[in-house]
Amino acid sequence: MRLRLVKQNTNFDFFNRWKLWFGISAFLVVLSFGSFILQGLNYGIDFRGGTTIRTESPLPVDVGVYRDAIGALDLGDITISEVFDPTFGPEQNVAMVRIQAQDGEESVSTAVIEAVEAALVEVRPDIKFVSVESVGPKVSGELIQTAAIAVVLAIGAVLIYIWLRFEWQFALGAVLALVHDVILTIGIFSELQIKFDLAIIAALLTIVGYSLNDTVVVFDRVRENLIKYKKKDLKEVLNISINETLSRTFMTSATTLLALIALFVLGGDVIRGFVFAMIWGVIVGTYSSIFVASAILLWLGVKRDWTKPTDTTGNQFSNVDA
Repeated sequence: MRLRLVKQNTNFDFFNRWKLWFGISAFLVVLSFGSFILQGLNYGIDFRGGTTIRTESPLPVDVGVYRDAIGALDLGDITISEVFDPTFGPEQNVAMVRIQAQDGEESVSTAVIEAVEAALVEVRPDIKFVSVESVGPKVSGELIQTAAIAVVLAIGAVLIYIWLRFEWQFALGAVLALVHDVILTIGIFSELQIKFDLAIIAALLTIVGYSLNDTVVVFDRVRENLIKYKKKDLKEVLNISINETLSRTFMTSATTLLALIALFVLGGDVIRGFVFAMIWGVIVGTYSSIFVASAILLWLGVKRDWTKPTDTTGNQFSNVDA
């Protein structure tokens, strides 16, 4: 027996209230912009500047112990992660301690670094400090600019790809859906003040790819059905296409969410922000591929190709509306 989250032959009317769904999306986009303007993002060390201390110890790295030792210093945003490398021997247990630059300072001071090292020595007397590297505000500003350019270029490449593969109406619908997903993701991070670092930029680019995949699957079926059902109006063709791909869409999203939820619960603080962005992106991406991209396509309309295909002798096949 095959598992199905959605029965095979559904007949939902996704566009009975498409203006309502469109209005909800527009409201959420405006709300995200408002939150971003009023609150901004809670930038991590990557974007604010800070210092990274690389440690090495013969004992296994205990992130909780390290964090408790440094936490008493009240230094703001601190990220501690264990470094895994197959070339390391059993006595090489490496961790990266990243400290955010304090307000009004160009970088983490020498006194702060010495205090952190002293706190770690108290809990691990045999610990060694292999290297200390700092990221200044100039580099952080360049990272923000580069990250923004990466997201814009990714969306621009998608626009060109969809335009070449389909028609401009499909391309505009897909790109606006991607912009919708990115804005809502940034908005939730701004509203909840979750740390925003380079890992979240990676999540945004992954969300763009995931959402695009869902949208292209639907649009491929729409293009096929526009040829197959020549006498049906666009709204009906869109409904048929989404219903035909609905089972695949939900199965893909559900299995992806299972893995992401497991990572969110068990993966620890280091990747929790990235995984949260992915969970939110999968939900929003699935929603936008059904209700946003297709609604925009319905609103714009699409050119119907009424030309009948011909066989090798030049005779036209007859078209039957199923």
